[in-house]
Amino acid sequence: MTTNVHTISQTGFGTGTNELYDRIRPSYLSESLSYIRQLPKSTAPLNIVEIGAGTGIFTRALLTHPEWATSIGALRAVEPSDGMRGFWTKTVKDNRATIVEGTFDSTGVEDGWADLIIIAQASNAGIRGAAGWVAQLRDRREVHEKGTPQFRLNLLRESFSKAEYTSLFHPLEEREWAYYALGNEQIITERTLSWSYISVLPPDEKAKIVEDIKVILERGDGKVWINKEEADRVQKCRAALQRCPPGHFDRSTSLNNLANSLQNRFKQRGVQSDLDEAIELHQAALLLHLPGHSDRSATLNNLAFGLQTKFKERGVQSDLDEAIALYRAALLLHPSGHSNRSAFEQRGVPSDLDEAIELHQAALLLHPPGHSDRSTSLSNLANSLINRFEQRGVQSDLDEAIELYRAALLLRPPGHPNRSASLDNLATGLQTKFKQRGVQSDLDEAIELHQAALLLRPPGHSYRSTSLNNLANSLQTKFKQRGVQSDLDEAIELHRAALRLHPPGHSYQSHSLNNLANSLENRFEQRGVQSDLDEAIELHRAALLLRPPGHPDRSASLFNLATGLQNRFKQRGVPSDLDEAIELCRAALLLRPPGHPDRSACLNNLANSLQNRFKQRGVQSDLDEAIELHRAALLLRPPGHPDRSASLDNLATGLQTKFEQRGVPSDLDEAIELHRAALLLRPPGHSYRSASLFNFANSLINRFEQRGVQSDLDEAIELYRAALLLSPPGHSDRSMTLNNLALSLRNRFEQRGVQSDRDEAFKLYVQLSYLSHAVSRRDLTAAKSWATSAEETNHDSALLAYQTALKFLDHHVTMLPSSPDLFDVVRMATASLAMDAFSCSVRHGALTTAMELVEQGRAVFWTQLARLRSPLDELSLSGDTGAALENEFKQLSFGLRSALDRSTEEQSPQIRQLTMQWNGVVSRIRMLPDFSRFLLPPLFSNLQKAAEEGPVIIVNASQYGCDALIVFSAQDPVHVPLDIPQTEVSELSSEFQSLAEQFGSSDRQNKLVSILRKLWDCVVDPVVRALRASKIHHGSRIWWCPTAEFTLLPLHAAGPYEKNKNNLSDIYISSYTPTLATLIRARQRVSQEVSTQHFVAIGQANPDRGKELRHVAPELAIVARHLGPVVSFTSLEDNDATVQGALDALNHNQWLHLACHGMPHRTQPFDSSFAMRDGPLMIKEIIRSNWQNLEFAFLSACHTTVGHEKSPDEAIHLAAAMQFSGFRSVIGSMWSVDDEVARQVVSVFYDKLVDGSGRLDCTRAAVALHKAVKSLRKKIPLEQQIVFVHIGV
Repeated sequence: MTTNVHTISQTGFGTGTNELYDRIRPSYLSESLSYIRQLPKSTAPLNIVEIGAGTGIFTRALLTHPEWATSIGALRAVEPSDGMRGFWTKTVKDNRATIVEGTFDSTGVEDGWADLIIIAQASNAGIRGAAGWVAQLRDRREVHEKGTPQFRLNLLRESFSKAEYTSLFHPLEEREWAYYALGNEQIITERTLSWSYISVLPPDEKAKIVEDIKVILERGDGKVWINKEEADRVQKCRAALQRCPPGHFDRSTSLNNLANSLQNRFKQRGVQSDLDEAIELHQAALLLHLPGHSDRSATLNNLAFGLQTKFKERGVQSDLDEAIALYRAALLLHPSGHSNRSAFEQRGVPSDLDEAIELHQAALLLHPPGHSDRSTSLSNLANSLINRFEQRGVQSDLDEAIELYRAALLLRPPGHPNRSASLDNLATGLQTKFKQRGVQSDLDEAIELHQAALLLRPPGHSYRSTSLNNLANSLQTKFKQRGVQSDLDEAIELHRAALRLHPPGHSYQSHSLNNLANSLENRFEQRGVQSDLDEAIELHRAALLLRPPGHPDRSASLFNLATGLQNRFKQRGVPSDLDEAIELCRAALLLRPPGHPDRSACLNNLANSLQNRFKQRGVQSDLDEAIELHRAALLLRPPGHPDRSASLDNLATGLQTKFEQRGVPSDLDEAIELHRAALLLRPPGHSYRSASLFNFANSLINRFEQRGVQSDLDEAIELYRAALLLSPPGHSDRSMTLNNLALSLRNRFEQRGVQSDRDEAFKLYVQLSYLSHAVSRRDLTAAKSWATSAEETNHDSALLAYQTALKFLDHHVTMLPSSPDLFDVVRMATASLAMDAFSCSVRHGALTTAMELVEQGRAVFWTQLARLRSPLDELSLSGDTGAALENEFKQLSFGLRSALDRSTEEQSPQIRQLTMQWNGVVSRIRMLPDFSRFLLPPLFSNLQKAAEEGPVIIVNASQYGCDALIVFSAQDPVHVPLDIPQTEVSELSSEFQSLAEQFGSSDRQNKLVSILRKLWDCVVDPVVRALRASKIHHGSRIWWCPTAEFTLLPLHAAGPYEKNKNNLSDIYISSYTPTLATLIRARQRVSQEVSTQHFVAIGQANPDRGKELRHVAPELAIVARHLGPVVSFTSLEDNDATVQGALDALNHNQWLHLACHGMPHRTQPFDSSFAMRDGPLMIKEIIRSNWQNLEFAFLSACHTTVGHEKSPDEAIHLAAAMQFSGFRSVIGSMWSVDDEVARQVVSVFYDKLVDGSGRLDCTRAAVALHKAVKSLRKKIPLEQQIVFVHIGV
């Protein structure tokens, strides 16, 4: 990939040509820089190499981006052009950044220094299809390219497909961000002249191009002016300035005029570069207006106003301080009585609000009734009073501001150019008053005024977006009060329209993002559409990026993002959402000190998040803090405050939770009174009435359970009924309301025996099975409650309840990212669900359904991950459409896996977009013939394939009974009742786990035999009898698929352990499988026939932690002796056996022997690892691999089948991770392995595995292990005979 700089590029970007290039070329969107920041995982400052740095456009954007502020240690820029390097040096003023001469293949940067390499190019060619004039401009310019390497020729993209790239890096991934490059004739001409191959042309040729551009633009095929007058004004002012070179008597006027026109254009379009240039021009004008100059005060004022605007945009305090100093200087030049003094007093921006108000009051006195500027003075004074109210919350300031706004509006009758501003100001003041005092007429008047203002601001008006936003906000507030859905829908459409007028780079984009997000969140709360919530969170994140520390609206964005994450946690239960919400709430609260009008909202939000975390983790201090915060919020919301009902309700809920924990009756009584008070403030039509009804009912149920007062139960049922009527299908709270009503009716049935109560309860539950919308965690909770109720009352809907709950579980996890956090959610959601469903199905005689349900609810994490790695051979052979869908599915699956591996944010915009696309292609695949069940839970007919090579025995433990089910490939399953309750299985499992920790002592042998006999009598012997009855011959292979506590017991070793009696290992050859689908996948992954089989043996006797393993080297020598003659054999030992060394070796080998320490992590199973020389090789790294055609792994390490202590059914352990990553056949260990025993077993195992064919076959591994152990029975202790197990084919 050698690089040479084209001659034209060297000349065209030479000295003296780069000022135009730098000024006219576009910069880089903030979103693209944010995306790059998430790629490196390190939080430490990064060393960055930027190749082809040019004039520093990208360098400056990166150095000043808020997310990169503390992320750059050093930046080394590389640029071949002398001229560009010179300009870079002049414009980049940052000690972290340096620039050197160099090219792509000669950077001068030493190996290993860089954490990140960036090559940035922002295309400004324009999209050909956008309009005819764009295509004509490109045609006119591109004839001069003369072989220069242009972006449009895809030369850069092609380099990513070259062998030099693909052999070292992941496949190319692309993200696109569209943007609008605003322009007029001058800008478009200058952009064209900035191209290197244009800048080297002779002057006459360049003049011809300029003329042709003028003709193309005048003809204007497809051209749309956003604001032609403004563009012409800026262009004319630039031309005027060019006619006034330095020293010209009128230059200062021209500087001032161009600055003002740019500032006006900034107001229209929000392009930051216009504002920056205007400030520079005002500064240049001030240098020409020395003390004593008649225009100095005006120039001081203009420059101050520009800096003040910049402060409002970016929040840099020094800009505001400088603006204030300039305003004061201007004011000194206009003593009291001066004709222009009032103008400066009106613009004064002292940091002290009181002084500002005094200045505005002084200006108003200079504009008595009848003065043409009186309405402006009234408005400015009102604005400053509103500002003070927002800071200190003094109600009289707000009242006075509204009166001043009314007076200003009277002075601006219909037809007045500023009438729309006055309508808008008065409306905003009334809306603020409504939020404080809750008087409905204020809100109604505000909406009418906003509507009137919008009519005066038609499309193209510079303040139309402001009116759209303001009207939308007022409609949203009205919706919250009265619950009319059409108000909310209209608000969302208005916010979307406003956002379209605020594209990336616009100064008001963050406001529009924030407002649209809030309205979508409100709609989600009403209708439960998950995409509304996800979009809202994405918009809040985008807004927060645009509001860095110091930005006046940062607290609002922190608060709003926290609210969105809190809502999503309630739906999906991902703990990281809740933790992030709490941190954001705390950060927002720090920015809203006592006296801040929005402090109560922050207190309330933080309290809610802490309360939710208490429910998850049970930390008492979270609950106590939440209650104190709710009390503090309530004090700030006195009677009449529109949010008082929310504080009453939330404090009541906190006290109710406290009562449930500590049982203090006064807490419950206070909660009930607070709920009553909240409900009174939420009359029919109020959008939160259903929540109040629900919460009030919950507190009455609590009191009924404590004191048995029947009227509490009756009142609660009526409240739940009323709440359910207000929560139609799709409402996010419907399932929990339905569940609580059903439980209460069941409770009353048990109290009084009225059959209609029981019937109504289960009719309500059955409604859950009809749910069609995206399923939340609450829906799953309600379905599980239904199953429990049906079991406890022996209702015939129990099986339907389990089927519904497992369907919900599948939908629920599909919406979650396949990251280790998913495991925590699944662990809490599943518990014993699948095992109880299996038991219920067996009791109903539905044996095939039992198989389907237990398969659906176990190893959910692996099932979800497998969806991204599904074998697609059949799809690719189904025709052109199938092949195209296969390719699309593979690309999206790879992209989604990569994004999940990199992202710390589980619902990042990229992941959300990829998930939507992935779901879309899956839906299209299911429309193809024979693919209707693609990636859906398998049916019995599919699951039977697991038994093609021998029967599979599902051994199930449930609170409702223990059973075994024998699965055959060509006949119905056989049910084997087990005469042991789950409590005994649990005790036996605990006893065995304690014993396994003490293996090695001779007195443990008797206890072990006792456990193995118990297993034989209660579990294995009944199964063996059934297998014999089914004609499964002696010496056949069988597969065990245990659930719950059975997963921790050595079923393969069970036996009577008496003379003349056979143990299981004397009758059948046992293997294990976590699920039937896992075994089926392993059978389907038949490797491509390769001439040479590649085997790697990895041994680590001296890891970074843990004691030395003395027999690792001899063990690897034995493996080499047996396999060296029949395969291509590689060995990694000692310093070569590193984490990366092991991962790399498996890219090139299909067979593995691994001898090292196994390190299980019982509480964080994804941290379970193999101990390598330089650290742990963890499960989380193994499952990110993309190894191909893997066959067999012998894990000669301890505890490789030990998973999470409380969720054994998820099978998150080392052996399962290896199997999931592609190994069809795995040997692992159930407890500690003796180093010397391992060496002996390995020696005999490979002796039995290698046969006379000269090739290895992984399907012989189980038999080879069986024979090896059998031959060593008299040489090694019992617990070491049975420690190794075979998993897979």
